[in-house]
Amino acid sequence: MKKLINDPRSVVDESVEGFGLAHADIVTVHPEPKFVTRKDAPVQGKVALVSGGGSGHEPLHAGFVGRGMLDAAVPGAVFTSPTPDQILPATAAVDSGAGVVHIVKNYTGDVLNFETAAEMAQAEGIHVRSVLVNDDVAVEDSLYTAGRRGVGGTVLVEKIAGAAAERGDTLEEVTAIAERVNSNVRTMGVALSACTVPHAGTPSFDLADDEIEIGIGIHGEPGRHRISMEPADAITDRLLGPVLDDLGIQDGDKVLLFVNGMGGTPQSELYIVYRRAAAILQDRGAAIDRSLVGNFVTSLEMQGCSISVLRLDDEFTDLWDAPVHTAALRWGV
Repeated sequence: MKKLINDPRSVVDESVEGFGLAHADIVTVHPEPKFVTRKDAPVQGKVALVSGGGSGHEPLHAGFVGRGMLDAAVPGAVFTSPTPDQILPATAAVDSGAGVVHIVKNYTGDVLNFETAAEMAQAEGIHVRSVLVNDDVAVEDSLYTAGRRGVGGTVLVEKIAGAAAERGDTLEEVTAIAERVNSNVRTMGVALSACTVPHAGTPSFDLADDEIEIGIGIHGEPGRHRISMEPADAITDRLLGPVLDDLGIQDGDKVLLFVNGMGGTPQSELYIVYRRAAAILQDRGAAIDRSLVGNFVTSLEMQGCSISVLRLDDEFTDLWDAPVHTAALRWGV
């Protein structure tokens, strides 16, 4: 194993410190307990959005803190949920009195710890609503969660709900929009190789040189099945078919197509996947109105990708196009 680290025990601390130095115009890093807020938080009169989870998925979540998206992100240890003692002060730091929406990926640790923090915040007079992201169609249950996992669709929920909060929507309205995005997005992923958690020092699962895992989670959880390596088009067919069937995409639907790299896949390969996915959607009569391609929800250095499809309406499209200024997404400003 070769990694650009100093001490496995200090990876998250040093990474978050470096992130804060690199983007000091956008965010403030709070070292103890550790969380990241937008530079101008709290924004008076605005509903705040807080998310978080285990590190190792960068730029999720800290990379999406800033105008038009998250107000705070709470990083846990690698692939480990942040604690309520981190989530509560992050929530308090960005609350302006208009309330806070917790955007939580559906993993058992994240759900329990965000629930605890929300209860503590409510006791302190902060109005909190929680939205659970569970867009992964690959499995109903896994080692990490009850029900579907929250994966690539999290980025789309955070962007669209963040734009709604930025335009001045109420706590209930922002919550409803976030839930509606989650209901209209589906994702499925593939791993070509495993990743290595720094403190473990060995791959998180075993794949033979000629094998891939279809339906992988972002922590290396098992998916639907393990198969022999196939050409990119065949893999794309395997991922996108269940996504479109589950979402019920029909002729005339407008969609956002999101091809996400898992951390170790070249951009050129992601565009090969996008090319095939676009052809499949065209054959179904769907119109791709918006797109996103790149490494946004990663799994350390895992090779592979995920495909997300969001059914768009006019409001979703307007909110997606709204200005955003974060380390990882930036347009319109």
